[in-house]
Amino acid sequence: MKILGIESAALTASVAVVSDGILTAEYTVTDKKTHSQTLLPMLDEVKRILELNPAEIDAIAISAGPGSFTGLRIGAATAKGLGFALGKPLVAVSTLEALAFNLADSELLLCPVMDARRNQLYNGLYRRTRTEKSEFNAGGCLTEVVAPRAVAAEALIEELNARGEAVIFLGDGVPVLSGLAASLTVPYSVAAPNNSRARAASVAALGEIYAAAGKTVPAEDFAPEYLRKSQAEREREEAIQYDLERELAAGVSPKKARAER
Repeated sequence: MKILGIESAALTASVAVVSDGILTAEYTVTDKKTHSQTLLPMLDEVKRILELNPAEIDAIAISAGPGSFTGLRIGAATAKGLGFALGKPLVAVSTLEALAFNLADSELLLCPVMDARRNQLYNGLYRRTRTEKSEFNAGGCLTEVVAPRAVAAEALIEELNARGEAVIFLGDGVPVLSGLAASLTVPYSVAAPNNSRARAASVAALGEIYAAAGKTVPAEDFAPEYLRKSQAEREREEAIQYDLERELAAGVSPKKARAER
């Protein structure tokens, strides 16, 4: 099975190809250029180097979120466009699970964290699934301990302390936690730079596992998992709430005030 992986949920842009359990190519860039500038040239370069016929691809694995709203939308548009053009299905891969998959051979509790701003993190918790002897060549697998969510940095530290397990952190949210490290009461470590950011190789590898299990979707049915509203939507709701509170404090019926506008 040949899987094309696309990662664009955060600052990193990455594309990769996994063929029958082997990573045959990966192109990763962590830079301030927008993914609309980088993804297609990266895909073209991987295609050129591998002399890849796109028709040979069995499915397109896409990092489905959470993450940057802009990055997720660019990745989704790219994957869906390829899916439509090639007549290939998509495989939705959790961005956090793919990030944890960078360390799928670790015995520690895996704690991927992505910066969600305002001292919030996108986070999930994962644990290595032991491979049975009959599945020696199956590659690493993960068990989801806590599903992806948005969580306050302080609340995550408290939760990890309550669990009492050694943990390893990875992801662009690690700097958010750095000032709270002194409050951790459990043994912890931080992933090395080569494994600390999202990689399309992990997206493609998980995509191959999911595709083999039949977990694909038609291109037209795929939608990213944002987990929460965009900053613009939140700011608009906050502004509306602020106006309502001012109107109530002034003794004006909000319904009447809106009618007069």
